[in-house]
Amino acid sequence: MMLDWLPPTLIGVLLVLAGIGAVRRMNLWRAGQAEKVDILAGLLAMPKRYLHDLHHVVDRDKYISRTHVATGGGFVLAMVLVVFVHLFGIDSKILAWALLAALVMMFCGALFVYKRRLNPPSRLSKGPWMRLPKSLLTFSITFFVLTLPAAGVLPEGFGGWLLTLVLSVLILMSLSEMLFGMTWGGPMKHAFAGALHLALHRRPERFGGGRSTGLKPAVLGETSHGVAKPTDFKWNQLLGFDACVQCGRCEAVCPAFAAGQPLNPKKLIQDMVVGFAGGTDENYAGSPYPNVEVGNAKGAPNQIITDGLIHPDTLWSCTTCRACVEECPMMIEHVDAIVDMRRFLTLEKGDTPNKGAQVLENIIATDNPNGYSPASRTHWTADQNLNLMKDVKQADVLFWVSDGAFDMRSQRILRAFVKLMKAANVDVAILGDEELDSGDVARRLGDDATFQSLAKRNLATLSKYQFNKIVTTDPHAFHCLKNEYGDFGSDALQNVEVLHHTTFLNQLVKDGRLQLDTFKGGKVTYHDPCYLGRYNGEYEAPRELLASLGIEVAEMERSGYRSRCCGGGGGAPITDIPGERRIADMRMEDVISTGADMVAVGCQQCTAMLEGVVEPRPVVKDIAEILAGQLIDRQSIEETH
Repeated sequence: MMLDWLPPTLIGVLLVLAGIGAVRRMNLWRAGQAEKVDILAGLLAMPKRYLHDLHHVVDRDKYISRTHVATGGGFVLAMVLVVFVHLFGIDSKILAWALLAALVMMFCGALFVYKRRLNPPSRLSKGPWMRLPKSLLTFSITFFVLTLPAAGVLPEGFGGWLLTLVLSVLILMSLSEMLFGMTWGGPMKHAFAGALHLALHRRPERFGGGRSTGLKPAVLGETSHGVAKPTDFKWNQLLGFDACVQCGRCEAVCPAFAAGQPLNPKKLIQDMVVGFAGGTDENYAGSPYPNVEVGNAKGAPNQIITDGLIHPDTLWSCTTCRACVEECPMMIEHVDAIVDMRRFLTLEKGDTPNKGAQVLENIIATDNPNGYSPASRTHWTADQNLNLMKDVKQADVLFWVSDGAFDMRSQRILRAFVKLMKAANVDVAILGDEELDSGDVARRLGDDATFQSLAKRNLATLSKYQFNKIVTTDPHAFHCLKNEYGDFGSDALQNVEVLHHTTFLNQLVKDGRLQLDTFKGGKVTYHDPCYLGRYNGEYEAPRELLASLGIEVAEMERSGYRSRCCGGGGGAPITDIPGERRIADMRMEDVISTGADMVAVGCQQCTAMLEGVVEPRPVVKDIAEILAGQLIDRQSIEETH
């Protein structure tokens, strides 16, 4: 028939043009900085990462998970078979019927996409994405009809040249949208970039159930520090930005966005794409940064990001709570990118807002954020009879006190924890004035030079003593010690167990070393600290401790890995970017909605933020304080018997 050549020719030409787009896109990523990646191992691992790790996150939304399996799986299988059946002309009824089955599966998935787009939630991007159901349906119907003769359902030449011409037009419309959308930057871009992102991810440890949350150290002594321009990012970070599907799940959980601060993690990632690809944000079709108009941001690969693309306030609004990273179905690392850009503002421009510069100066001068005399670090221990490491040289447990030592409210938590350790006869000691700030605040504010200095000095101190465990009531210090100090080549923490105090106390209770009475103080809910939960995966120990007191936790709607941040992390209270509401107020509303009389916490910073909410409100107590209040004195038990 005279037009039989047209469909395979169109398919071939569109595939070639898509290949050209793919090469062009890869060249944009390659403009980033070098990063060592085991490419072959990553490519081999990619199917498992896609089918298991990615879908483990996607499956939190069952509707989208099933839609994605049907639509994405159907399209990939169909596209492979289209090449064999219609481009190469392989005469096989088995392949033709397999193609029909794949197209039916894709069609069913496309119907779900269509339904989703009838009244999409606000977090979903609109614009070109609204064409996606039509393109998916057109593709599946067109190739289904085209394949019927090859499957023997219809006779060869059915419909004549007119049907062939109509199908060719539909192939051009649908297949070009699908293929060009993947490689030239359209709605399907995530399908191409996302697959490679999973294979060449900057944190491969995250796959297979692993955890990787420590920030990468800045290389000091370079001509420039941090990320000033899009090309300063690692090449696979640029690839990761391109993998964004614009689903808005990060936007839906971002505390800064909900509070009306000028941050939307989805918009931030799309701005990064504008930066390395060049152009403006006028085509962005999602939710903007609160109270910031879309269309005025401009970027280029070698243009300073904060000079027209992203306002610094957007970067300083982040609490580094990692909720966006936890929710991202493409496993994009938003927090890494934000801190990389903060490093440029702090280390190169000295532009840390509000109290930021003063806090960093305090840390440098006094080794603590508030500028207290280092000698006063042990004042709270005057009546605690605690051993100092420099006197005893070794102990089973080193209690890392952290900067709560300078705060009267936090000192109550420290004393409660010491009381519990004494009741359990724990062999414990502290560093006293040898302990320096962990460096958490400096690092999140972008001053990696100060963080690294503190880390190395603390490691040098720790290397002088022998201990089996480090325990701290501060999740931020816990995270630094456990996940970030290991990058500096010291063996001071080798074979040392670093524990949060709730994990340690839970072990003591399970071992029968603490005798506790039943709690009768009313309904209790529990707030998961970001740096204990999302950063370190500890959700159970605090709840088990509360259960040991007979408390049935009244869970908030946002708890566990979806816990809402208190607003205290990432230096946010220091940079203090204004919004429409306070994050702590929103979290207290979550608490109040449970009807709880008390909110149990496991973080000194969370305690401070939640207690800062105007009363009336539930009582805020650290779990150590609750346990200490229920402690049964062993001596009185013995006297009773």
